[in-house]
Amino acid sequence: MTPDPLGRSRRRSPLAFFAPCLLRAGCISSHPPPVNESGKPGVATPAASYAAGTGPSPALPPPEASMLPVVEIAPAVGWAGNDAPRPANGFAVTAFARGLDHPRTLLVLPNGDVLVAEPNRPEPTRPPEGLRPRAMAAVQKRAGAGVPSADRITLLRDGDGDGVAEQQHAFLTGLHSPFGMALAGDTLYVANADALVAAPYRAGATTISATPRKVADLPAGRNHHWTKSLVASADGRRLYVGVGSNSNIAEHGMDEEVDRAAVLEVDPATGSVRNYASGLRNPTALAIHPHDRTLWAVVNERDEIGNDLVPDYLTAVREGAFYGWPWSYFGQHVDARVQPQDPVQVARAIAPDYALGSHVAPLGLAFQSGGGMPPRYREGAFIGLHGSWNRQPKVGYRVVFVPFVDGRPAGPIEPVLEGFVNEGGDAQGRPVGVAVDRRGGVLVADDVGNAVWRVTATGAP
Repeated sequence: MTPDPLGRSRRRSPLAFFAPCLLRAGCISSHPPPVNESGKPGVATPAASYAAGTGPSPALPPPEASMLPVVEIAPAVGWAGNDAPRPANGFAVTAFARGLDHPRTLLVLPNGDVLVAEPNRPEPTRPPEGLRPRAMAAVQKRAGAGVPSADRITLLRDGDGDGVAEQQHAFLTGLHSPFGMALAGDTLYVANADALVAAPYRAGATTISATPRKVADLPAGRNHHWTKSLVASADGRRLYVGVGSNSNIAEHGMDEEVDRAAVLEVDPATGSVRNYASGLRNPTALAIHPHDRTLWAVVNERDEIGNDLVPDYLTAVREGAFYGWPWSYFGQHVDARVQPQDPVQVARAIAPDYALGSHVAPLGLAFQSGGGMPPRYREGAFIGLHGSWNRQPKVGYRVVFVPFVDGRPAGPIEPVLEGFVNEGGDAQGRPVGVAVDRRGGVLVADDVGNAVWRVTATGAP
């Protein structure tokens, strides 16, 4: 099924004010993207059942060498009144919670309570230098990322089981841009922008008053990618932290990339940290697959080499594996912009399992493991596509499903929740974290709409 890109209008970019100086500085392009003979961006894949640039073996076009990247976003406007995103056929959606403050990630607790992290980018250790970083900061603000960080985790409780959380409690405060959350036994772990911390958890509690203790430092500094995803192993003995790169293609040097673009394994008992897998530019969400307890991730790939490069992806994270960043992408496709080149690293790069499309910006991942959905959805992946800035027309801005069979992706991407971008090209919402609740409903954090949506299958038990 071919995705239906949202926001096809050719409105002027929010960078229009900066355009004359940015064009002179070599920052953005005024040229429209190329299209193939079907009139759609990209190159057809060998497997007709997969949309261009998606699936296990996407056909990748040549990189487009240009100093002037495309800039296209959906300015954030929020939802009007009781408006909501549009479910695909076979699904229904309700507002599980509204009135949140930039909700990003979700964690369903054993008693059915839902934790939602409400962070934003931390204050930089030094102000942006140069025209381009300042212009990109302005773009991010227009896209809804300019609000102060609440630095809070909120607890949502649906006590009567009607699919709407009637209670909201400030569960844990005083954090530092918290993103990933994991519960192991009676301990809640939180991945701040600069450290992994832990706090005691008591079932049924609506707040934690204890000051979190530091378990381990996490790479910080410039924090080009500041989010730190988190998941606990099935036995709770290890924690896995996704750390994004400090750059697009290591333009600040590899000294700033130590233990970045990687999944780190942390021993919570000792605080020891080791690099579990590397070359993953920005592993924004992690999950354990219910079939075989394998670790999976969604990863945001690099920008500025074309409308249809490089595909963001879903992949099993193999211990000791190298996935190419920065020297290559989707296996051993060399990125000639990276200097110096490293053929040895390219030779050991492995391809990820499943391409999600270029610039869709996946930020949420959850597997359906129980009831509440028809059998075909069990063990499959629900993914929140936040939408990126480097493609025209814009893509992402929806929640999708990838079917699995025997623990592996087994079919094309299917739509689940759409309509986040209105007819004028503005973002009413943007999907981020995804979780499955105790009754099988799919919860979706919406950081522009300041809501959590609950998606159910129509006619499901």
